[in-house]
Amino acid sequence: MLSKLFVGSKNPVKVNAAHITLSITLEQDFDVYEVGVPSGVSEQPMSEEETRLGAVNRVKALIDMHQDDTNDSWYVAIEGGVDVFEDGPATFAYVAIYNGGRMSIGRSANLPLPVSVYQALQRGEELGPVMDKLFNTTNVKQKGGAIGLLTLNHASRQSVYEVALTLAMAKFHFPDLYTD
Repeated sequence: MLSKLFVGSKNPVKVNAAHITLSITLEQDFDVYEVGVPSGVSEQPMSEEETRLGAVNRVKALIDMHQDDTNDSWYVAIEGGVDVFEDGPATFAYVAIYNGGRMSIGRSANLPLPVSVYQALQRGEELGPVMDKLFNTTNVKQKGGAIGLLTLNHASRQSVYEVALTLAMAKFHFPDLYTD
């Protein structure tokens, strides 16, 4: 019987990143369940703190919905956000993974954003639609994302999520080294 993997999103980029990463790092396959759960934060998180909270809230919502499965199942949430750093505005993601009473939270690398894009986000727009307008694309947030567009597809939203999830898995590979 396959282990269960609950992903706190129906976005295929996030679901695929979680499935691929856990399948590779744990060397097993999963029954994958895509579950739309609330982040409890803005549609477009505008700070590191808000983005991290969104990922954690999504994992907690998954756990609350599937309490009977918490011992054997894996729970993954990914929340993308933006913030202004010393070198300017950037987008990034937080990831949260839960299994067997342990949680690991990780963060992706920053992708610098043009100031004009960040200003549109400050006016209440969401990154995906802003990038769609700028690059004349459709629903890029469920494809390569701003990352794909701004890196000439040398990286994608999914590839960045996979790296962040892979790094966050360290706590599960070596639990004795990570005592909370």
